[in-house]
Amino acid sequence: MSERPVDSIHAVHPVLVTSDAEGVRTLTLNRPHRKNAIDAELWDALRTALSAAGSDRTVRALVLTGADGAFCSGADIRNGVSTEHPLYRMRTLSEVTLLLHELAVPTIAKVNGVAVGAGWNLALGCDFVVATPETTFSQIFARRALSLDCGGSWLLPKLVGLQQAKRLVLLAETIDAKEARALNLVTWVVGADKIDGFVDDLAARLVAGAPVALVQNKALLNENADRTLREALAGEARAQAMNFATADVPEAYAAFVEKRPPRYTGRWAVPGTAVPGTAAPKATEDM
Repeated sequence: MSERPVDSIHAVHPVLVTSDAEGVRTLTLNRPHRKNAIDAELWDALRTALSAAGSDRTVRALVLTGADGAFCSGADIRNGVSTEHPLYRMRTLSEVTLLLHELAVPTIAKVNGVAVGAGWNLALGCDFVVATPETTFSQIFARRALSLDCGGSWLLPKLVGLQQAKRLVLLAETIDAKEARALNLVTWVVGADKIDGFVDDLAARLVAGAPVALVQNKALLNENADRTLREALAGEARAQAMNFATADVPEAYAAFVEKRPPRYTGRWAVPGTAVPGTAAPKATEDM
């Protein structure tokens, strides 16, 4: 399978490589000598890069991955405990976690090798997790006399239930991709020789989707997990009203009638013309 052409590659920071290709931004953790363990420098680079992705309208999907056959072996504790007060250090971790979770566009974790501790929780913070059969995972914190971070205490019970979350965290076991998939902690398991093409195709499908609708649907699913039905219905009504205000709704209808792929732009419809069942209106400004 041919690789997606890359429009630009630029190192935001030596430890984090950013590349753009056809609406997909890829962030590659780049500390292979430490299996991409995250030190203070990389936390800062991630915060900057995720903030930039969130404000860049050309980004329609984001891929998070690691260099040279590893995803991320967690926070780098090689130099022991920092002299900086832990609250300051944890503030940065929390900022990165929130930026990833709240990124409006769809996100994909492409996971090779190991995903441990904070690294695994960052992967779980993405909308999709694609792993290889050789990938291993661990909530290793207890083995290091530490507690969960990067949202693990919030994520795991939602994904696997309280009992399995306690098993993963309190025993700090290492599990393989097959078991992670069975626990719904991995979306797909793909051969190492096929994962690049698989993620490229997945990202392309997301980029081809109606951008406003995808953003609204992702937000609804994330927000409504902690809402009442009444609150969820109100949110759905607001989101649907936003969708009907775009040119993508009549474009979807026109594409269906004309038996062709839709061309979604995420643009506002010209007032008075965005009526489902009519010809697609001309688009004006971006959302």
